[in-house]
Amino acid sequence: MITYGFRWARPVALITALSVLAACGLPHVGPNKRQIFKGSVQKQGDAFVVAADDRVTRAIAVTPALGFSDSFKNAPRIGSDTIRPGDILGLTIWENVDDGLLANEVSNATLLESVQVDGDGFIFVPYAGRIRAAGNSPEAIRRIITRRLEDQTPDPQVEVRRQAGDGSTVSLTGAVTGQGVYAIERPTRTLSTMLARAGGVTIEPEIAQVTVIRGAQRSQVWFQDLYSHPDLDIALRGGDRILVEEDTRSFTALGATGAQARVPFQSQNLSALEAIAQVGGLVSATSDPTGVFVFRNEPPEIAAQVLGRNDLIGAQRMIYLLDLTEPNGMFVARDFVIRDGDTIYVTEAPLAQWNKAVAAVFGSLIQPVASIDQLAAN
Repeated sequence: MITYGFRWARPVALITALSVLAACGLPHVGPNKRQIFKGSVQKQGDAFVVAADDRVTRAIAVTPALGFSDSFKNAPRIGSDTIRPGDILGLTIWENVDDGLLANEVSNATLLESVQVDGDGFIFVPYAGRIRAAGNSPEAIRRIITRRLEDQTPDPQVEVRRQAGDGSTVSLTGAVTGQGVYAIERPTRTLSTMLARAGGVTIEPEIAQVTVIRGAQRSQVWFQDLYSHPDLDIALRGGDRILVEEDTRSFTALGATGAQARVPFQSQNLSALEAIAQVGGLVSATSDPTGVFVFRNEPPEIAAQVLGRNDLIGAQRMIYLLDLTEPNGMFVARDFVIRDGDTIYVTEAPLAQWNKAVAAVFGSLIQPVASIDQLAAN
């Protein structure tokens, strides 16, 4: 009996030492599941730990929406024939005499280019005087000038052309092929056509955001929504500033994942499953698929739905647990919406700590198979 006890005493002691070492004596990539649950409100901590399921994913499936306000969407398109302050007109006046009011001896036509409509909406034409241009069409202005001149020169013929003017331009900056100032013309009176005029966006369309600044108003929309939602393709106004920039949202991946980093979103909507895939997925040797956590500060109205409470004040610290080994675990992770600023943390599998303990105790005593084969060959 003594021999039997002595035979098993050393292995048992060794296993016990390995267990203790694996539990608390080795470095971790972060807290394990037990430590995370220890910090929950249920255990006098300051965060609510909630197991994610279909009900939870529906409650938290809220993402900030981008879109134009009604004042942007309801603005009518600028008519190509309506003159506004700042527009530039081109005038050609023909006179039916050899020596007219404006024409010279060589030609009976007078060309007046770059006649700008002033801030009050008027232009000045020699011998015709100050004429109200803003609010009129080129044809109406032609008739006014003709009427003013026909008392001074026989049968004048007038042509009025609307050219691009300072009051009919927009500026495009950011991630567009051709940054600059562009005139609002007949083919470019809406946001999408103006972006096309500038050569399109230079970043991935899925993460491109378009901001339009009009005076003191500012609205933002996803680039792709301009084509899937025609009502967002707003009419432009002179002086609009258009900014195209990349989506700045990101999440942080930590723990036993393929990469630990701050990761930008690659699409408008990102699920937990897609976020894990973006960082290389779980590591088969170290990751615990039953311990995928999402940390975030949840608005009180959403936290109230998740927790079924009505006594919450202010944003709440929430920790959502995703167990990918559950029968519908992958579906829950697919439906779980990741938001800007989230932290995804994957715990280490218990076996990973055990392997570390074994390596720490035995170290170089364990020879690689290749080395043993080499010894056998020698």
